[in-house]
Amino acid sequence: MFDVLTTRARIPPSLEAVTTIADDREVRPSEVGMDPEGPRRIWAAVERLYTSGLHPAISLCVRRRGRVVLDRAIGHAAGNAPVDPPEAPKVLAVPDTPFNIFSASKAITAMVVHFLDQRHLLHLDDPVCEYIPEFARHGKHGITIRHVLTHRAGIPNLPEGAIDLDRIEDQDWIVEMLCDAKPTWRPGRFLAYHAISGGFVLGEIVHRVTGRSIRAVLGDDILRPLGFRWTNYGVRPQDVGTVAVNAFTGPPVVPPLSTILRRALGLDFYRAIELSNDPRFMTAIVPAGNVITTANELSRFFQLLLNEGELDGVRIFEPRTIHRAVAEQSYLEVDFTIALPLRYGMGFMLGAEWLSLFGPDTEHAFGHVGFTNVIAWADPERQLSVALMTTGKPVIYAQIYYLWDVMRQIGIACPKDRLGPLRSPAAAAAAASTEAASA
Repeated sequence: MFDVLTTRARIPPSLEAVTTIADDREVRPSEVGMDPEGPRRIWAAVERLYTSGLHPAISLCVRRRGRVVLDRAIGHAAGNAPVDPPEAPKVLAVPDTPFNIFSASKAITAMVVHFLDQRHLLHLDDPVCEYIPEFARHGKHGITIRHVLTHRAGIPNLPEGAIDLDRIEDQDWIVEMLCDAKPTWRPGRFLAYHAISGGFVLGEIVHRVTGRSIRAVLGDDILRPLGFRWTNYGVRPQDVGTVAVNAFTGPPVVPPLSTILRRALGLDFYRAIELSNDPRFMTAIVPAGNVITTANELSRFFQLLLNEGELDGVRIFEPRTIHRAVAEQSYLEVDFTIALPLRYGMGFMLGAEWLSLFGPDTEHAFGHVGFTNVIAWADPERQLSVALMTTGKPVIYAQIYYLWDVMRQIGIACPKDRLGPLRSPAAAAAAASTEAASA
């Protein structure tokens, strides 16, 4: 029944016609100790996911030992959503198409906070009210920055109507709303995913500490030294038309799932998809949900973390900063918001041996998912940094196996690196050369 009711995009007769490969970026798999057939099998899994009709556009970038082995896109960035008429103008998705990564933004926001801790401008175990005094209202004086980063602050839900695009640039209004919120329980007591609320709290702390917006800090202090074009909160007004359009796909979202999602997001699920395509949302600062970037750049950001804070000769983070950010803070504890047992670091979702968001046997992987099938992660054991971008927004659907199989094929193609934990592309290249010479 649900399959009959499933909303899908139209699949073109030729997949080659809607596939774009960044040939100039991809290296041969043998150069990075990868199964020679790996890229073909990975991309075949992506094609199966695409032909399910659940994602009008998919973009994937895979780095192994710091080098790109896959950087491809399939489908249409605009014009082929289920709501679009067949004659609608279609825009091909390409590897350089930017996507909204939604909740995967939390990992980037967390690293801005960790960056300021590294500079001793804040301390993770300080109460939030030391930086935002008015936040202490209604018994919130005990909430620390660490509580917010680990989804234990006790304020997981925004009030109804909190996402108001007419006021989304009104920082004073947003801060007042957060300060007036009443905690659901004592800080630290329960794990409950803070879908949107925690990001606004962290963004305001960054503003109070630096006198600059979190967008400015991320752009000036982290992205610009590394030459990033995207990967910040929202885009410039002139770039709105380049961003891939999101669309509802899949079976209808019904209670109790629709109720859970509405409570977590602060608005109706379908309305959330609609708002994500609104220029006001796409140009605003929503720290937990509107970083816009390409698969290549997001994979590169996770390569920075995999390299313990250094990329292309530029050091941004100290190794201890990365280690602390991804250190386990909760172990397969049931999350009261999403009702699943997960492992969390401070701003990251962590992998697991069996029940992992990043494929099987990824106990040391760290990353984040985004609403609903955006996934970015790094796996130190496999020397992988991966970004999978999608525009379809299904929730529960039978074809989710194809999504899981993409991660599975990536793990199979890139076995755990017997060369050991390579910390930088230079070290990886040197070790690979030694391995090849001795083979």
